[in-house]
Amino acid sequence: MSRIQRSVIFIFLGLVSVGFVLPLLWLVITPFSRAPSLGLAFTAPTLKNFQELAQARTALLAFKNSLLISAGSVALVVMFASLASYALSRSLFRGKQGLITLLLIFSSVVTGVAAMVPIYALCQKLRLIDSLAGVVLVFSAGFLPTAIFILKDFIDRVPRAYEEAALVDGSSGIDLYLRIVLPLIGPGLAVVAVLCFVNIWSNFLVPFVLIRSNSKIPVPVAIYQFFNEVGLPRIGLISAYSLLYALPVLLVYWWVSRKFGFGFFGGLKG
Repeated sequence: MSRIQRSVIFIFLGLVSVGFVLPLLWLVITPFSRAPSLGLAFTAPTLKNFQELAQARTALLAFKNSLLISAGSVALVVMFASLASYALSRSLFRGKQGLITLLLIFSSVVTGVAAMVPIYALCQKLRLIDSLAGVVLVFSAGFLPTAIFILKDFIDRVPRAYEEAALVDGSSGIDLYLRIVLPLIGPGLAVVAVLCFVNIWSNFLVPFVLIRSNSKIPVPVAIYQFFNEVGLPRIGLISAYSLLYALPVLLVYWWVSRKFGFGFFGGLKG
């Protein structure tokens, strides 16, 4: 590779890096700016934007609602997906491969706006409109096919010799699941939990369609309130809220990477 080609590649990568770094730099600097704007303005730091944000009762309630929705959905998805994927991995029946293919299709074909019309009609019939439980159920059902597909791959890698040895010792089926399989697929559960949490934490469409009360809206919908009467964004509040909004995701990534790392551990040696 010639010097000119290397220079062109370095310049291109530098421009791409700047495109990623500038928004993050804006997100860190603007919440503490005395004159927040869409551009980068280095001024004396202030906590005025956070103090004003603390006075907005709906903004604080939205954080609680987002945590309830995300935590509830993650708990349901991890529990039911691990059970279903264990049964799917260990059972032998006709049409098993077809069922796996359907899971893959359902997890990728009908999504977004296309899925909201039947979902809204179903929630209306079940009286789940304007209900946090309804939002949790919609998120959980929507992410289950993907979670089952991911966890099945992890469970397939768990050696059956572990389960056979436990059966010889008198363990029951639920003991195999709780004491053998779950500890070995910890990284897989972490992957599913993180993917589920991040997708639900940042989702705007589902709660925007299903929630009516201001006291029940999550953070993505609450950010909509930080516009003035003529529709202009209140940059200071939006930037401060966005910074706080990003912290839980960063903490989740940090905790999971610290606890589980990025590998899958388990199996027999020799």
